[in-house]
Amino acid sequence: MIPAVDILDHRVVQLVGGIPGTEQVVLPDPVEVAKDWEAKGAMALHVVDLDGAFGKEDNLGTIKEIVRAVGIPVQVGGGVRDEEKVESLISAGVAKVIIGTRGVKEPEWLMAMAESYPGRMVLALDVKGGKITLKGWQESAGITLDDMFSLIRDMPLAGVLNTNVDVEGQAKGIDLESARRFVRACPHPVIASGGVTDMEDVIALHKLGVEAAVVGVAIYTGRMRPWEWPTPFVAP
Repeated sequence: MIPAVDILDHRVVQLVGGIPGTEQVVLPDPVEVAKDWEAKGAMALHVVDLDGAFGKEDNLGTIKEIVRAVGIPVQVGGGVRDEEKVESLISAGVAKVIIGTRGVKEPEWLMAMAESYPGRMVLALDVKGGKITLKGWQESAGITLDDMFSLIRDMPLAGVLNTNVDVEGQAKGIDLESARRFVRACPHPVIASGGVTDMEDVIALHKLGVEAAVVGVAIYTGRMRPWEWPTPFVAP
């Protein structure tokens, strides 16, 4: 299980369905939040630059500070749309770079990045209403999941991040059937995000074969307290 550190306007936030203005959690210092999760036992961090995803000024400086401040792997996504950004993140020590919009729209470019950095690129496939959505969940991709899976089948990706936007940020639980269909069809390891609310959700995703689950609202509000588990952030 991986804590999410979503950055918007230089603060850590948790949005409902990715919609600005729906912040349930707002914390002022992303670096301190990252250090706190590490201190509580997190084995990795999932950092999302929402400003970058929404086309605003990115948080690259803050992300570099986070990587320097913690000793655990950090995966980063949000607004990664050119090779320069990929190189900057890799050079900063980011373990995995998450590519969304451009990777879906330009699979040839995604292949080039995956071949340049094998095992370091993760494709983000955010799904809303069963369809891939782009640009911070604001635009339909115009390609089906099955077609996208065919395009990426032979790419040396580190994995695929599947965010279920329909349940994201609502702390109401996962959509198990949607997750099952995605995992069965996806040709790469799956990182699941969206709706993870309790230990049962984590265990259910683990049984499906999900490599990791990204958790946000549930751990920020204290509904889940994985730092109190016998093995922090790992479901028994």
